[in-house]
Amino acid sequence: MLSYQHIFHAGNPADVHKHALLCAMLSYMTRKDKPLSYLETHAGRGLYDLSSDAALKTGEAAAGIAALTDKFAPDHPYIKALATLRDRHGPSAYAGSPMLAALSLRPADKLHLAELHPQEHQALRDTMRPHNATCYKQDGFEMAQAVCPPEPRRGLMLIDPSYEIKSDYDAIPRHIAKLHRKWNVGVIALWYPILTSAAHAPMVHALLDQNLPDVLHHEVTFPPARDGHRMTGSGMFIVNAPYGLDAEAKSLSKIF
Repeated sequence: MLSYQHIFHAGNPADVHKHALLCAMLSYMTRKDKPLSYLETHAGRGLYDLSSDAALKTGEAAAGIAALTDKFAPDHPYIKALATLRDRHGPSAYAGSPMLAALSLRPADKLHLAELHPQEHQALRDTMRPHNATCYKQDGFEMAQAVCPPEPRRGLMLIDPSYEIKSDYDAIPRHIAKLHRKWNVGVIALWYPILTSAAHAPMVHALLDQNLPDVLHHEVTFPPARDGHRMTGSGMFIVNAPYGLDAEAKSLSKIF
């Protein structure tokens, strides 16, 4: 339950897909001079070193951010955020989604970040301390239900579990339905892996059956990172998707 550490997968193609859409959403939402809340249910440590032994052990970033950076426009919000991060932390630094959010938000915006793994939670607190984030050593779904509706009410939630707990696939549609009832104006963004087992398919069907508003459902596929690797794609299911995100998704499809 607490074995997952994202450093082994940081910067892989799924991260690129998820983070490019996340940065595009936050870029659009911060154009209005109104504060917003950012919530994340499975935050990880927020900052990763792609030259570390753990990252190099899998080599997933080589097929992800290393191979795909040049396919983005230099002024893409995702690329700009990574450039800012590397100016501060060095060329091998990679931002997890909490750090990308922090680099995209304004002083009046609020960050609520949950991470249950003890070492990852402590690293998250240390990393996010300069960014005035509230970090919870708590189950992410429990945090989300407790905080929603957040203040400011306008905002975005990223749900990004490891799916090590297989019951997540069954539970997530219920979590999202309840969160949307409590926070009907919130952008709720779910990431999921596309595995050779197609374990995600019933979950996606259940989400689509809920007829949630302004849904963007986008998937990309890519070769396995190594022999025997079961992940062959990445999916995002976004409720109350910001205006213009469908165009961003179409551009991403051309990159992968």
